[in-house]
Amino acid sequence: MQSFLASLCLKQRLLKDGHIVTQSIIHGKLTTPRITKETQRILEKRQKSLLHAQLTTYKHKWTTRLITWVTVLQLIRTVVQIIWAGLLSFSKVLMKVFGLLLNGSSDQRIRSRLLCNNNFLSKAIGKEEAKKHEKKRIFYSEVKDNNPLDCLTGKIKVVYVPSARTFNGAKSLPSCDYYYDMGYNYAYSTFYDLPADAGAASSDEASTVCNEVNAIQTASDQSDQKSETETCSDNSSISKSDLSLLDLYSGCGGMSTGLSMGASLSGVNLLTRWAIDLNENACKSLRFNHPETEVRNEAADDFLALIKEWRKLCQKYVEPDDCFDINIRKRTRGGVPNAHLANGRIKNAAKNEEESSSDDSKKPGKGVFEVEKLVGVRWVGSLEKKKKGLEFKVRWKGYGEVDDTWEPIDNLSDCQERLRDFVIEGKRKQILPLPGDVDVICGGPPCQGASGFNRYRNATAPLDDPRNHQMVVYMDIVNFLKPRFILMENVVDILKFCGGLLGRYALSRLVNMHYQAKLGMLVAGCYGLPQFRMRVFLWGACPTEKLPPFPMPTHDVVVRGNIPADWERNVVAYDETHHPELQKALVLGDALSDLPAVENSERRDEMEYLKAPITDFQQYIRLAKEALNGAVPSKRKKQKQILFDHRPLELNVDDYQRTCRIPKKKGANFRNLEGVRVRLDKTVELDQDVKRVYLPSGKPLVPDYAISFVGGRSTKPFGRLWWDETVPTVVGRAEPHNQIILHPEQDRVLTIRENARLQGFPDYYKLFGSVKQRYVQVGNAVAVPVARALGYALGLAVQQQCPGDLVMELPHNFPQSLMAAYKQVPNEIAVDVEEQS
Repeated sequence: MQSFLASLCLKQRLLKDGHIVTQSIIHGKLTTPRITKETQRILEKRQKSLLHAQLTTYKHKWTTRLITWVTVLQLIRTVVQIIWAGLLSFSKVLMKVFGLLLNGSSDQRIRSRLLCNNNFLSKAIGKEEAKKHEKKRIFYSEVKDNNPLDCLTGKIKVVYVPSARTFNGAKSLPSCDYYYDMGYNYAYSTFYDLPADAGAASSDEASTVCNEVNAIQTASDQSDQKSETETCSDNSSISKSDLSLLDLYSGCGGMSTGLSMGASLSGVNLLTRWAIDLNENACKSLRFNHPETEVRNEAADDFLALIKEWRKLCQKYVEPDDCFDINIRKRTRGGVPNAHLANGRIKNAAKNEEESSSDDSKKPGKGVFEVEKLVGVRWVGSLEKKKKGLEFKVRWKGYGEVDDTWEPIDNLSDCQERLRDFVIEGKRKQILPLPGDVDVICGGPPCQGASGFNRYRNATAPLDDPRNHQMVVYMDIVNFLKPRFILMENVVDILKFCGGLLGRYALSRLVNMHYQAKLGMLVAGCYGLPQFRMRVFLWGACPTEKLPPFPMPTHDVVVRGNIPADWERNVVAYDETHHPELQKALVLGDALSDLPAVENSERRDEMEYLKAPITDFQQYIRLAKEALNGAVPSKRKKQKQILFDHRPLELNVDDYQRTCRIPKKKGANFRNLEGVRVRLDKTVELDQDVKRVYLPSGKPLVPDYAISFVGGRSTKPFGRLWWDETVPTVVGRAEPHNQIILHPEQDRVLTIRENARLQGFPDYYKLFGSVKQRYVQVGNAVAVPVARALGYALGLAVQQQCPGDLVMELPHNFPQSLMAAYKQVPNEIAVDVEEQS
């Protein structure tokens, strides 16, 4: 038995489908195996698997060898690169050593100032806008960088070109690789004109960068430069205390009103000559308060097309001899080149009228209408269901004003004399601006496509959105009229949306037109309003003018809000290192506590004051128009002052009943109503332990939209304001469903006049349209005190009296300290009001 076990070397059992085969090696001999066909097939399969494994091992062996060789080659290449780099560095060191021996200088670093277009403009105004600028144009920077000497790669030629020359479109520039005509300051994204000696002063410094800066021009170039400079600066021969203003997207006139007030305090008469807006009621409001203004109720696109056609008509009928020579237009202001030509034209016009008088005496035939005169002109654009083109308003002979009709210019081909008379008279009265007529253009082009309330914004191409197209139109009008100064206002969303593309576009367009420019964000409360309201303002100035500074705050208001990180440097405010003496921030009571109490159902548009002014703000806001513009009020018979637009939006029955149940205390809102429960996370829900309260109409006391607004986190629905608070932002609607707008002590929303006071509109300013439309006009307007501060800075810049800094401090107790009404008769206004009451 033991010998049998010792002789047994191997024994295997293979079990497959019930078949068994046994192999044994006994005494070194293989017994005869019992193998079935199925077992043989399994063995063959195993042999094939073994062969495949051997082949795989062979392939893996050669693959490993190949990878090893590739790795070795890469290592050799890396070593060669390191050696080569070392040799280059060693050669540079040798060059520096020889340079020290030859020059005897140890300063091997240079200080550079010039910023290249491609890299710099991409950061300042965006990559897409930078591509539209001239490739040769660079900018002089106040920032100096230390750079190693070996950064020099070649020799280039940089030339200084006066900005007045590039502004007027110089056709030829000196031969150069690059030229610069402006400087750039990182603060407020400022592009500014360089001083006259910039070329000579910078040549020594800049030559270390390019080895040659050629700021010397030929005599012919200098003479061209002189003539071009005169083109932009001939306004110096005109009284700078009289400026014309074009207000685009004017609304009811908040910006132009404030600018005129501020400019008058600086000694400049800024007259709003033209105003354009699509809102008919806003145009009525502006026309009533500014009767001297030519107010046009039309789209800005149509206005641009109109003034282009108007220039052609003037060229045809008034100034055929190069009437649009900008030198002539700048010197004449009124548009007539000289007295001789003007007298000649007037004489010709009179002669034509005499010649036509005989024809006028003839009675027209039956069914024939005769044109007496033309009284208006407009451009029919996409908003009208008519063919695009120029139309004139016709006064028919024998008919009155009510029968006037608009006729296409093609229908007036037989009325050339009447057309000529209208153009001559219209140009004399400046019913439309022409290039050179406008000193200042202001406005806030609507950009609903960038608004944070818009859920369908075009984030990929904002300028392709029709709702943002007015930004392009605004800049096209500026490019056509070429004013001396530009001021654009807009919401902060243009700096937030799509990386601030719309804001960068506006800045880029001005710089590309060779205007000086700067961009800042101002808070209304910092200039004497009980309202926060942050807005973006963009200054522009032609090269021969002083770029107006931004006025620093006068009131101690903490600047808060979601400010874009890339634009924090553009906020106009004092930093933590400065501690100026500012006036105390105004609150709601400072502005509204003197106004009469009114009911929710108030229908009167005019009423009398019942109280005397309590605060300085109230005394100021009640002043007459002439006093607010800096003049001494004329002595005339005292009359009772009338308060306009002191009526609220009348709430419906349900909302009024909800308002009556809101407690009259600070911070009260819909959460104080019965049936609302506030969770620990400050969100709200309906209290399931309390039976839901319903109004007599059957609607719930606490509406569902108030519970769900902003996920139940908002405290705005039916919120009540309080006397010691600052209002966040006045908007163009008065419904209390999602904003805090309830009066502190009365069961109603704030009135139109109360909202107007929060925007800084003086009490004499009367509005037109329905109640809702008047709320819209006030909410869309620029805060008047902000525009007033900017207007004061503009006036100083016009007179070259402001410092060259980016910002300026306003006089103490601005604006009262500069007003003649306060200087000479400080108590007169208060006495008048007391006598009335």
